[in-house]
Amino acid sequence: MRRFNLFFSAILLPLDYLMLVLAGLGAYFIRTSPIISQWRPVLFDVDLTFEKYLGIVLLVSLFWILVFALNGLYRIRRWRMFEEFFRIVSGASAGLMAVIIYIFITNTLFNSRFIILAAWILAIILVFFGRIIVRKIHDFLVAKYDFGADKLLVIGNDKVTHNFLDEINDDPGLGLRVAKRFPVLDIVQIREAIASLDIDQILLGELNNSVEKVLELLDLCQEKQISFKFIPNLFQTATANLSIDTVGAIPVIELKKSALGGWGRIIKRTIDIFLSVILLILFSPVMALIALAVKLDSEGPAIYKNLRVGQKGNFKALKFRSFYLEYCVGEEYPSHQEAAAYEAKLAKEQSLRKGPVFKVGNDPRRTNAGRFLEKWTLDELPQFWNVLKGEMSLVGPRPHMPVQVANYEKHHKKVFNIKPGITGLAQISGRSDLEFDEEAKLDIYYLENWSLAMDLKIMLKTPFVALFGRHKS
Repeated sequence: MRRFNLFFSAILLPLDYLMLVLAGLGAYFIRTSPIISQWRPVLFDVDLTFEKYLGIVLLVSLFWILVFALNGLYRIRRWRMFEEFFRIVSGASAGLMAVIIYIFITNTLFNSRFIILAAWILAIILVFFGRIIVRKIHDFLVAKYDFGADKLLVIGNDKVTHNFLDEINDDPGLGLRVAKRFPVLDIVQIREAIASLDIDQILLGELNNSVEKVLELLDLCQEKQISFKFIPNLFQTATANLSIDTVGAIPVIELKKSALGGWGRIIKRTIDIFLSVILLILFSPVMALIALAVKLDSEGPAIYKNLRVGQKGNFKALKFRSFYLEYCVGEEYPSHQEAAAYEAKLAKEQSLRKGPVFKVGNDPRRTNAGRFLEKWTLDELPQFWNVLKGEMSLVGPRPHMPVQVANYEKHHKKVFNIKPGITGLAQISGRSDLEFDEEAKLDIYYLENWSLAMDLKIMLKTPFVALFGRHKS
């Protein structure tokens, strides 16, 4: 697989160069075309002939390739479309700024700002298009003919391991084929599998094994030159975000509460405010219809104020009411003793209580409208107000009720280092199917590895999960 990916990475360099040259030429021909030249006459064709311009394009394209390389566009890594696009935009923008600075410093006369702008836009479009074509060819060869596919041995029997297996089975283009799977770590069986199946990679899904066994497995992988991977547990995700500094000559390691800080926090809050306003305006007709449907379907208010725990304590998360009024919990609602007793009874009967949070399937407390709203996640639309108020974020851990938080273990409470979100990594990775510990792992991973690109990816993926993913009952 590494050689196969290396081959396709090597293709990208000459392809990018070709696309950059085509972008420069395309910008020139657009500027000199009759349509544009009638609107704005061409005045630079005397001192900037096509031959001279072509030489400039060939040299500038080489420089842009160097900028792309510095921006990490030729590293061998798993394809992520949005991340790739943003890298191309940032690389092309850095190259453009370098050209503009050069023109300014050298006092070079270049009479067409249109060509510079058009070349920048075309470069982004053509380079990204070329990379999509290469990726489609790569995925087709891997999925159809198993070119470069790795044989994978998986160890583990927990839900996260099952979810991982579902992901690679759903996407053959990832280039991973499960050759063997063991529920527990058994070195003898793994040795036999390596010998008979020619294993390329080993994935350890569960780390509930002795250190000695894991080290023995790692030694085996090094001995056989097999790639070793593992799914991190809560402790490993919690210690992933370290900052090293020195005080005098003494090294000091800081375990940061979250990767989100400084300008990242400012940018995230700015995006929250901007998008929540836009989405409230866009969804206002839909929300008005939902409120009317909830009122007509059953007695009680359309908006349900549900007490939840956030980064700064308790707050009232707004939702469209999906329960009958007598089962709504809160000080402004009728006595909820019966509701609490019924909830406990359901949990006991269905054996659904796993950790502090439990889910109830086919909940009879829901109204007809509530079942529809919950299935399509429309009940959470009013929470854009919570985002606007600063109590929630668009992306973050799922907020839970105080009675559930009271049963958190210590390591679960790390999720309060960041605002809860309407959507999040856990929500797009399994929705209500995840057990609480698995949800906590994903939430902790998110806050320790936060990035703007991750937020954008989660937000873009959320509508598809809500519409086509595994729906809540």
